[in-house]
Amino acid sequence: MSQMSVPVANKAESPSAARILVVSGFGLLFDSMDVGLLAFVLAALAKQWHLNPGIMGVLGSVGFIGMAVGSAVAGLFADRFGRKSVFMWTLLIYSIATGLTAFAAGVGMFIFLRVLVGFGLGGELPVATTYVLESSPERERGRRVVYLETFWALGSLVAAILSFFIIPSLGWRIVFLVGALPALYILVLRSSLPETPKFKALKQRKSMWVSFATLWKRGMARASAVTWILWFIMNFAYYGMFVWLPSVMALKGYSLVHSIGYVLIMTIAQVPGYLTAAWLVEKWGRKRTLVPAMFFTALSALGFGYAHSTLWLIVFGLLLNYFMLAAFAGTYIFTVEQFPTIARASGIGWAAGFGRIGGIVAPFAVGAMIAAHVSFPTIFILFFVTVLIGFFVVLLFGRETKGDVLN
Repeated sequence: MSQMSVPVANKAESPSAARILVVSGFGLLFDSMDVGLLAFVLAALAKQWHLNPGIMGVLGSVGFIGMAVGSAVAGLFADRFGRKSVFMWTLLIYSIATGLTAFAAGVGMFIFLRVLVGFGLGGELPVATTYVLESSPERERGRRVVYLETFWALGSLVAAILSFFIIPSLGWRIVFLVGALPALYILVLRSSLPETPKFKALKQRKSMWVSFATLWKRGMARASAVTWILWFIMNFAYYGMFVWLPSVMALKGYSLVHSIGYVLIMTIAQVPGYLTAAWLVEKWGRKRTLVPAMFFTALSALGFGYAHSTLWLIVFGLLLNYFMLAAFAGTYIFTVEQFPTIARASGIGWAAGFGRIGGIVAPFAVGAMIAAHVSFPTIFILFFVTVLIGFFVVLLFGRETKGDVLN
């Protein structure tokens, strides 16, 4: 992969913080939108292609194989060749593969394209986070990274809205076409942004092997271990629950329209969850925001699992979306600040890539449990326990980075 030439802009030509956030954030919006669309598409595919829960679990998991590889590979490439060029390549891969998914004729082609989509999305996410962090002043870097992750919540809302209005009337294929076209436009906008100051200031760029080895050197291995475990648990919980939410509502007896509508209502809570975290990471700290958000995520999952009426499903669904996304916002800024510039993209990329294994396992596991007639309370107890494990790992071994000077 060659380094795209980037003219060095003077101070007057430097892009504004808003432009950096918006252009970079739309990459995450499409990432989230794709995951959200898949959740709703699975409910539609189950009826159209007569899929059993086991096959639905496979379809929900395969994209994360691509994400795992994409996150790790893109992080290494970004530390070697630059944040900007890798971000653009990953977004291009996502756009093309998403558009082609609209023409999938069967399960096999759908699976293949989901792996390609996952590769692009998995690579884009850690690189975008690194880009915004390194383009921000020290005193605002935490808040700006969380503002970036707020686009994830907006993507979930867009996916729910598109699914609510398009899937019942026009079918699931149209939503993938809609998702691919704007991504190509953002690719054009992204080309106008410069490389990050911290990356350009590096006197020597390390090889990809050195970047990876740095993650496990003395003084760095603990941070790598904590972040890898954290990302595994967050992905396991998020994708295990959220990919299945529309289908869970349908399996509880609600119609497809009502299932999508109720999940749309729940998804609204993601935006205030992110905004709350954006304020707290600079007020309290990264770890001090992440830890309580994980604890209340666990409790919300337990409440949702035991909720039986529509009212309580919506209440605990709102709480689950609020705290889960606040925790994920804390996860990003907590992770990306643990590593030095020479290995920062690799650090978050490999943590996110390892975490995707949780995203692979969880949707498949939930499908298998539903097929085995395991009760919903039992399924959500699993997520309650899983998130609590992550809570204790970060609480006991995580390092607070608020106020640290990044090197």
